[in-house]
Amino acid sequence: MIQANDPARPALRVSCIQFEPEFGAVEANLARSSDLIRAAAREGSRLVVLPELANTGYVFETPEEAASLAEPVPDGPSSRAWGRLAAELKIHIVAGIAERAGDHLYNAALITGPNGFIGTYRKAHLWHRENVFFRKGDLGFPVFETALGRIGIAICYDGWFPETFRQMALRGAEIVCIPTNWVPMPDQPEGEAAMANTLHRAAAHSNGIFIACADRVGTERGQPFEGQSLIIGTKGWPLAGPASRDRPETISAVIDLAEAGAKDLNEFNSVLRDRRTDLYA
Repeated sequence: MIQANDPARPALRVSCIQFEPEFGAVEANLARSSDLIRAAAREGSRLVVLPELANTGYVFETPEEAASLAEPVPDGPSSRAWGRLAAELKIHIVAGIAERAGDHLYNAALITGPNGFIGTYRKAHLWHRENVFFRKGDLGFPVFETALGRIGIAICYDGWFPETFRQMALRGAEIVCIPTNWVPMPDQPEGEAAMANTLHRAAAHSNGIFIACADRVGTERGQPFEGQSLIIGTKGWPLAGPASRDRPETISAVIDLAEAGAKDLNEFNSVLRDRRTDLYA
C-alpha cells in the first residue's frame, strides 16, 4: 500500500467523465460509461470518476420507480460490471449508483479497483426530492486507502457543507471524488458559472486537497443539469475544466498526490494548523 505523502509516488492521471445518462436504461448507461472509461484509460488515466446515479438517471417520480432501479452494492449488476472493468484496465473507478440495502435505498457511490471492490459512500445531505426516495447516508465520511493514495468521496449537495471536506482532510484524504448532478440554483443569474465550482474550489484551497467533480449534462423529465465538471488542485485553482454546460466531455489532469496536505501559505500560516479549535463550538 502506498503511504500518504510519499514523494516517490508517480504522478496520477485523473479523469472526470461528463455524459448524459438515459433515465432507466441501465444496460445502455453501463455500456456508454464503459466505452468512455476505456477511452480515458487508453489515455493513461488511473482514476476515473462518473456522475451521480450514473447507471439509472436522476429524476425518479415515485419511490417504487426508485426501488425498481436500485441495486445492492457490491453484488448488483452495475457494481459487478464496473468492477470487472476496473480489474481488466487496472484502474480505479468511482461511480454514483442507487443502492438498495435491505429495505432502504441510498444515493450512493462505490469505489472499485484492480483488486476488486473497495468501499461505498452514502450521500449524507439529500437534495430536494431525493428525500422522498432515499435515506440519509449513515456511513459518515470514510477515506479509502488505495494503491493510488487516500481517496474520499462526496456526492453533489454534500459539497455545500464545509464539514464534508474538513472531515475527510483531517482523516488524511488526498483527493476527494465528487459524482454529481448539479442543477441551476434558485435565482441563478443567466450565464453565471455553477455555484458548485466556487464552493469546491474554496474547499480544495481551505483543506489542501485535490477535488475531482464529474457532473452530467442534458435535461431529464424537465430538469436541466449544469455540466461544468471540474478538477481542482490543492490551492483551489482549476487543473482541468470547467467542462461544457451542455455536451458530453471527458476532462483529465495529471496530479501529484504528494502535494496534498496542510502546506504552508507563508512563514506564519498553514490553514489546517491555524484552526482555532479552542474557540469552535
